[in-house]
Amino acid sequence: MRIPRIHVPEPLQAGDVLQLPEQAGDHLARVLRLESGHPLILFNGDGAEYDARLATVARRAVTAGIVGRREVSRESPLALTLVQGVARGEKMDWILQKATELGVVRIVPVVTERTEVRLDEDRAGKRLAHWTSVVAAACEQCGRNTLPDVLAPQKLVHWCASLTPADTAARFALIPEADAGPRDLGALPDGAILLVGPEGGLSDHDVAITRNAGFRGLRLGPRILRTETAGIAAIAALQAVAGDFV
Repeated sequence: MRIPRIHVPEPLQAGDVLQLPEQAGDHLARVLRLESGHPLILFNGDGAEYDARLATVARRAVTAGIVGRREVSRESPLALTLVQGVARGEKMDWILQKATELGVVRIVPVVTERTEVRLDEDRAGKRLAHWTSVVAAACEQCGRNTLPDVLAPQKLVHWCASLTPADTAARFALIPEADAGPRDLGALPDGAILLVGPEGGLSDHDVAITRNAGFRGLRLGPRILRTETAGIAAIAALQAVAGDFV
């Protein structure tokens, strides 16, 4: 029997009876047609899973009672930050979804010289809320109990300027002409940062910014990959090097 996993963005503890988020409740009641007593797994991002059961299934509200709490970690040994040039439309959603499934701990959407998407303050806020919901849904599907942080969109130059020497994470920028590939990296530290350009790739100006910030160029074989492919392939390669797929 498949047990639905539901993200509930609020404090959880055994004994609580709470109303589930509207979209999740509607899915359980109208799509899955579950009845009271059906087991659920709730999580709020604190790293634990909460065993629960459907309490009431009504038209306007679906509630669940929490039975207990379990510590379950499905995190990667590599604390990987994805710095992604904002991509158009559903490409960005796909990138965030797959990056979450592959275990990144932080996602930083950045505006580069060739970024085609223009976000004013109002649109940026709405996109951030949407991206956060995409990440939460990906965690529901893949079994993660810790949600990656999704930062507000910002210019690449500003984000690079925020990095300090105290941050010991390895820094990589995907550049097709780079000399090193994943096999050349050797052992990785506990943390890494991966920068991926938008549809048009990183410009010479962007590359200069990253070099000044201590980034090392990284290539992925002889073919040019699209932005929605390149980052995901690189994440998988870095996770393999770090031992996440053992």
